[in-house]
Amino acid sequence: MDSCGHLPDRRARGILPASLGKRLLLLICAAIALTALLQGVLAYRNALAQTDTLFDYQMQQTAFALRAGLPVDAKGRAQGTPAEDENREFIVQVWTNEGLRIFESALGAALPQNAVLGFADVSARGTTYRVFSLQTRSQVIQVAQDMRVRRLLARDAAWRSLLPIALLVPLLALAVWWVVRSSLAPVQRVRREIALRRPQDLSPVATDALPDEVLPLVSEFNALLSRMQRAFEAQQHFVADAAHELRSPLAALKLQVQALQRAQDDTARAQATARLVSGIDRAARLVEQLMLLARQEERAAAGADHQPLRLDELARQAVADAAPFAVQRDIDIGLQQADAVTVAGQADALRTLMRNLIDNAIKYAPEGGTVDVRVCRGEDDGGRGGAALFIVDDSGPGIAPEHRAGVMRRFHRAALEGQAQVQGSGLGLAIVDAIARAHGASVRLDTAPELGGLRVTVRIPGQ
Repeated sequence: MDSCGHLPDRRARGILPASLGKRLLLLICAAIALTALLQGVLAYRNALAQTDTLFDYQMQQTAFALRAGLPVDAKGRAQGTPAEDENREFIVQVWTNEGLRIFESALGAALPQNAVLGFADVSARGTTYRVFSLQTRSQVIQVAQDMRVRRLLARDAAWRSLLPIALLVPLLALAVWWVVRSSLAPVQRVRREIALRRPQDLSPVATDALPDEVLPLVSEFNALLSRMQRAFEAQQHFVADAAHELRSPLAALKLQVQALQRAQDDTARAQATARLVSGIDRAARLVEQLMLLARQEERAAAGADHQPLRLDELARQAVADAAPFAVQRDIDIGLQQADAVTVAGQADALRTLMRNLIDNAIKYAPEGGTVDVRVCRGEDDGGRGGAALFIVDDSGPGIAPEHRAGVMRRFHRAALEGQAQVQGSGLGLAIVDAIARAHGASVRLDTAPELGGLRVTVRIPGQ
């Protein structure tokens, strides 16, 4: 970290290129070069060793071929090679057991007679010879080779063995470049597709022919785009609905302010003031409900983390919070059943869900009516056990079956038979539905079997 608190950029330090393709190509080519170098060193050393072995074998075979003996001239000297054809790099000498040299391939190139049998390195004539000595019944055969010439020949053979490696390394690097480029072509296609998109285009990215290592990343990116699409749609709906629903309360407030201004006496001003305060309360309640709905839809789109929660404990708190409102309307409210059930969720959101359902039940139940709340175990939507049920029954007029699907929509107010329209924003059940969807839960509306009013059942997956 520098003096300004910035973390150092790895690219600025030149450790590795930022491009994945260049990084792979660099690392693979480095591995190829290192392997080729190691293979070259081993091949060079192996070629030297094999050449030495071959030369030693040739010297042995030459000595073995001369074991039958050689003719000598009248002076006891072998018939030598003409001076102009003599080869002092490869010398053959034959001695009798009495120490008389009877053959030499190069005149005057005598090597020490007392060389050890087998292989030995002998210094003579200002250089070192590799000598192989073989003794027969009547002769000692010596085959010698100049080590300087031997090393030159061995190195030449070793360098020739490296030629295929030197030719194959560039071809292998080219093949690696082609493979890396073709393998990353789908990634480049995705990059170009994303780069050319307009900001409002949130459609999924094509996943055709993507490698397995990149497919999860693109799939998660598509899931993010889907959540963003839902969030933008929810925002657009919220703005449109808010503009539509706030128009009427604001117009009503304007009329009430005008009525207050035209009031001629204290009684009229008091009535106008009371209506204005009531209108402000309704507008504030509407704004609060709108903000709550937007927040719940945003959490649902973002997929917020869930924590283990005791549903029965949340229900007890929700009933206790609603008790003062029930007392005002003389409603008998109680928690009839509270099984110890644990679910995964958000405590604030589930408290809001419970409070909205209980408040609706109190609001629509007649004065002196009853609201029963239950928390119990039940089956999930697949018929398997383990789900948690939150049930609210009331003794109100209920909702006709044909209207039950519509009341879950925002700003929908059902006309209740035999009861005047209750003041409200029409957002309570919409908020409940948004919270339920965020928790993978389902909401069902039925007729309360005992109280005759509405039964709302929220089925939440248990742990």
